[in-house]
Amino acid sequence: MATNEYDYIIVGAGSAGSTLAYRLGEDPQVKILVLEAGKPDNHMFIHMPAGVVNLAGKGLFNWGYETTPQVHCDNRKMYWPRGKTLGGSSSINAMLYVRGHAWDYDHWRQLGNAGWSYSDVLPYFKRAQNNERGASEFHGSGGPLNVADQRSPAKINDAFLAACEQAGHKRVTDFNGAEQDGVGYYQVTQKGGKRFSTAVGYLRPAMARGNVTVLTEAMTQKVLIENGKAVGVAYRRDGKDETVHASREVILSGGAINSPQTLMLSGIGPADHLRAHHIDVVADVPGVGGNLQDHVDAATLYHCKTRDTYDTANELVTLAKYLFAKTGPGTSCIAETGGFLRSADGLAAPDVQLHFIPAFVIDHGKTKMKTNGLTLHMCLLRPESRGTIRLKSPDPLDHPAIDANYLAERRDLDVLVEGTKMAREIFAQKAMDPYRGEEMEPGAARKSDAEIAQWIRARCETIYHPVGTCKMGPDSDASAVVDNELRVRGVKGLRVVDASVMPTLIGGNTNAPTIMIAERVSDMIRKAA
Repeated sequence: MATNEYDYIIVGAGSAGSTLAYRLGEDPQVKILVLEAGKPDNHMFIHMPAGVVNLAGKGLFNWGYETTPQVHCDNRKMYWPRGKTLGGSSSINAMLYVRGHAWDYDHWRQLGNAGWSYSDVLPYFKRAQNNERGASEFHGSGGPLNVADQRSPAKINDAFLAACEQAGHKRVTDFNGAEQDGVGYYQVTQKGGKRFSTAVGYLRPAMARGNVTVLTEAMTQKVLIENGKAVGVAYRRDGKDETVHASREVILSGGAINSPQTLMLSGIGPADHLRAHHIDVVADVPGVGGNLQDHVDAATLYHCKTRDTYDTANELVTLAKYLFAKTGPGTSCIAETGGFLRSADGLAAPDVQLHFIPAFVIDHGKTKMKTNGLTLHMCLLRPESRGTIRLKSPDPLDHPAIDANYLAERRDLDVLVEGTKMAREIFAQKAMDPYRGEEMEPGAARKSDAEIAQWIRARCETIYHPVGTCKMGPDSDASAVVDNELRVRGVKGLRVVDASVMPTLIGGNTNAPTIMIAERVSDMIRKAA
């Protein structure tokens, strides 16, 4: 049973919250409480990598958010799965270990965020890692997060990579090394063929020390603030309203949706918006819930002429191989190969990411096909469009209004059109001849840029990387929510530490950067104690 007094309260046991609990808990004198709205991560589908396809739908471990109708995407409401369990989205994601491009972090520094250049953050990426390839200039060993090469990727990936090379894209062996451009196999956060979430790598070792308490199914209602300082948290658990106090800091690590929602419920955000919901304004911070960015992508699908995909794999054989040997399709991250390409000359960094999946993936995997297919996700890496998170009501149980504002900027659509043409070019190569069947999406009839653009508006979806809604920035940036040590403006003793603080979306998957952010800020927090 939790006591009522802690040094630190961390709201959210996801990638950032788990990392913070581990690092702050290295001091045995410190008492930490972690509040997690979700259930424990005790389901087999979480720990079996291929179980990711069963976790995309609304269920026990997923918030199952939906956006508002997207004006520039045929007014569609889009599904946003986010992790709701120990480990957060690291317990339901595709496990790809990708940091983004060095340019991304140097850009953060250029925006006025001292201490966040690539040279500043690389040591924290390395500190987090136990890369099974060993330590190097770009990688660490001995860290809490295990990073491995894939065990049993489908052989058709080699044909896909050969096709990429035939289309003029170079082969690389490390997307997190000296150069990101090119195609290859992704490394994954796995160990011994099992998912290695932040709950496994960070949170459980932290709990084992005895000074970290974790409460699951504890829904945070608001931060308690007295005389301009965060002093605790109100939450609901087992049908009871509870309060708990922090002598040092309250840290929000709920992610790009929950953290701004919690701030606004606590009276921190755009004053007019808070008053409209009859919430007393503690601090007028206009940027809370703004600056929402996400990776939107369009998937090109082809029928496969062979049975070399996962669509018709024998489920019993797959399960047996996994349970007894930790090999076979059960160990698959599904998006096994991919790469980083440039849609035009003269770009500072790649602006398109590929995720190749040897299966049909339709509607987040919720639509099952009885035939074999191939899916190539083409992701827009640096969107110019910006959206918002806004309250629907002052009830913490009400999901907020999520407006990603996808494709509001024409350049975003143009990049996806070019990316779709690149995908078709890759599939057209000789290496894919034995496998390539009829094009299912966009469909051979759609040839012109205008027809492809129309299809993108009708089919594009999130690839699960929302960031930016509690933006980090200097005092001169009126839209910034936190400073470069992630302290919330206008309130003492309160930080936000998660993907929501990213001022701009990095060029790649966001889990590894989120862990890095928590690693970096844990040092700042301990120094401030």
